[in-house]
Amino acid sequence: MKIEEFLFQISEALFWPVLIAALLCLAWSVIEIGILAAEMWRRRWRTLGSLENAVDQAEIDLAQGDQIGAISALSSVSWSRPMRETMESIVLLRPLPDAENRIAKRLADYDYSSLRRLERTRILVRMGPALGLMGTLIPLSPALGGLAEGNVTELTDNLRVAFGVTVAGLLTGALAFGVSLIRDRIYAQDFSDCEYAAANLAPDKHLAPHLVPSPFEHGHSTQVSMGNP
Repeated sequence: MKIEEFLFQISEALFWPVLIAALLCLAWSVIEIGILAAEMWRRRWRTLGSLENAVDQAEIDLAQGDQIGAISALSSVSWSRPMRETMESIVLLRPLPDAENRIAKRLADYDYSSLRRLERTRILVRMGPALGLMGTLIPLSPALGGLAEGNVTELTDNLRVAFGVTVAGLLTGALAFGVSLIRDRIYAQDFSDCEYAAANLAPDKHLAPHLVPSPFEHGHSTQVSMGNP
């Protein structure tokens, strides 16, 4: 009996913390939806062509020794602060010894930072329903006690709380699951863009300036070939 009473006291003590936590998680999931909307709005102009043009421009700038220009070109297709820092490190680390491994480490760290960002909503996917279930079971004890005593008002109030927390928990999990799915896709695409830039600006790749032959040089070579039958 002492163990049962102890567990009952724990459940009663958790009543308000569970309700508050459920409301905070629901508010957190709504905030994450707003943040996701802002992230998708920043990426509204993303195209494969813009990425290729930015990387081509960065190649030209690096061939001319202009690191600032290359960073600026890659920043135009960087959609978050971690992505921008990774693109910048691809340019800055390129001349250093063992640059390939250094850049690979930056890419791995960027991938881990994206996973940490996803953890915020993945936790809500599990925590929301768990808090909803706890918030459902805890008020059932006083509700059943009210039913035994014939107190319909207490029964009704506790059941309303139980059902309300259940809905809040399930809604939190559903919203967080949707946000996690969308973020998983866009963060994977961000990482793919960084990998593309790193591959095209690889330290062992020879970058030559994109020069167009002048008309004078072309005409001169034509005259020489005509003079030698």
